[in-house]
Amino acid sequence: MRELVVLGTASQVPTRYRNQNGYLLRWDDEVFLFDPGEGTQRQMLMAGLSVSPLTRICITHFHGDHSLGLAGVIQRISLDRVPHPVTVHFPAGGHEFFERLRHATSFQDHCDLRPSPVGTGRWTVPPPASGPPDGTQSPTMPWAAATAAGRLTALPLRHSIETYGYRLVEPEGRRMVPSLLETHGISGPAVGELQRAGRLGRVTLAQVSEARPGQSFAFVMDTGLCENVFALADGVDMLVIESTFLTADARMAARVGHLTAAQAAAVARECRVRTLVLTHFSQRYPDATAFLREARLQFDGEIVVAEDLMRVQMPPRLPSGDDHRPAYRERI
Repeated sequence: MRELVVLGTASQVPTRYRNQNGYLLRWDDEVFLFDPGEGTQRQMLMAGLSVSPLTRICITHFHGDHSLGLAGVIQRISLDRVPHPVTVHFPAGGHEFFERLRHATSFQDHCDLRPSPVGTGRWTVPPPASGPPDGTQSPTMPWAAATAAGRLTALPLRHSIETYGYRLVEPEGRRMVPSLLETHGISGPAVGELQRAGRLGRVTLAQVSEARPGQSFAFVMDTGLCENVFALADGVDMLVIESTFLTADARMAARVGHLTAAQAAAVARECRVRTLVLTHFSQRYPDATAFLREARLQFDGEIVVAEDLMRVQMPPRLPSGDDHRPAYRERI
């Protein structure tokens, strides 16, 4: 199963209907928890989720609405005696904040938590996507790690403190074609042997299979427009992205390092995203349909205006040979 479970969609201040951030991504045997804000443990309960399957926690930055729930989640992992390691990714420069949350209160520590900071800790704000340079540069090489789900990449974003976005890309695989297997007289355990070895006698794997495009996911929170927003979102099947403000407040968005719904949708259009998930809404807007109206003017693909406890399925795999992703994706 591959799906996004939305646990919270508010920004700095929760509302009666929106909890602070929290996003759980099921990806086969990997389960990622992104940005557990305050109240995440309860939201997981409301969504019928347990901490036991969690394998990775990814923190974009250490503002409270994206990280205050980490302490409770860690203590619940310990209370439930989750038997496997849980890796936690967070900005390297925020290691002190991580340690404070890790040991926020007294508890019996039974969890195998494995910190894995991203970046170098020497933070520089990437210049905006347009306009004059601001005298800073982003790192030339992204942080990346291999996971069971695929390659996880982190790139710095443009916010008031050290902030990273994440991108998960599954490698291309092979899909066995039953009719071709039958033509070559291959069945039963011989199929598995062919998959493992790549050849069975004179028959190669390529002769009885076709390319299976990998799927991809990007998570972009709390940032002004910058080159790395586009690099993270480029060609992904699902983009979860902040849209804190509406266009009427675009100046304020730029000043505090956030996006509007129209900007987020324009990123999705330029990057040829398949499913766009808008979230992180300011409490100043009571009507979430306004975000959809503004986004639709920029992007004609699938748009999801996130609601708490919503489940969003990953779009189906593209047919073999149908690659909607532009070559720019190779940059990361």
